[in-house]
Amino acid sequence: MSQEIKFVYLKNHPLFANVCDQKIRDACSLAKIRTVYRGETLDYGSGDYTKLYLLVKGKIKITDMDEMDNELIKDILTAPDIFGDLGLEGKPSGDEYAEALTANTITCIFNVPDFRKLMQDSPMMALNYANTVNDKLKKLQTRHSDLVFRDAKSRLIRFIKNWARTDGSRIGDKIILNNYLTHSDIAGVIATSRQSVNMLLNELRDSGLLLYNRKHIELNDARSWN
Repeated sequence: MSQEIKFVYLKNHPLFANVCDQKIRDACSLAKIRTVYRGETLDYGSGDYTKLYLLVKGKIKITDMDEMDNELIKDILTAPDIFGDLGLEGKPSGDEYAEALTANTITCIFNVPDFRKLMQDSPMMALNYANTVNDKLKKLQTRHSDLVFRDAKSRLIRFIKNWARTDGSRIGDKIILNNYLTHSDIAGVIATSRQSVNMLLNELRDSGLLLYNRKHIELNDARSWN
């Protein structure tokens, strides 16, 4: 991977917003670019070799396993974002891993000690990182509140609205989503069963709010999904 392409990837990532070009070039010398394909997994490493990933292109599913080896979906990430050893302490969650949801997903990888050194040398980068992690914590708090106070249908509608906001394409008065998530994926995110997701999507379809198939979800009347 050429240094020029690395530079473009990093400069366009929010983590490097308002960071001077020389600091970005320093980061390029420490970063590795990896392209992964749908279904491939990424681990976070351990000890002094833990990794922080910048999601440059594509979608990533963050997954954990419970004591019964059931898959628990913790988050669905859309570029640009970050994941990995977010605490930068060499102690990532042992059972957490990332899985690419789209073909040609591009990640930029830093060893955590290298990344910490970069932040020490760039206060703006450190501030961007702190703000990014804070936003992720707020998202986690919102999700927890949803699980406590909202029923499954309300959680599904809220999930689709967020999906549309971050990844939808507006065409006329419709919003089109590329459907890279299975019903099981959605069920994992909103903490319900696959059967419930199927039933609720059918209800929304029958009410005229959306159409869906394996490739696309079409949201009718964009104002209803704001």
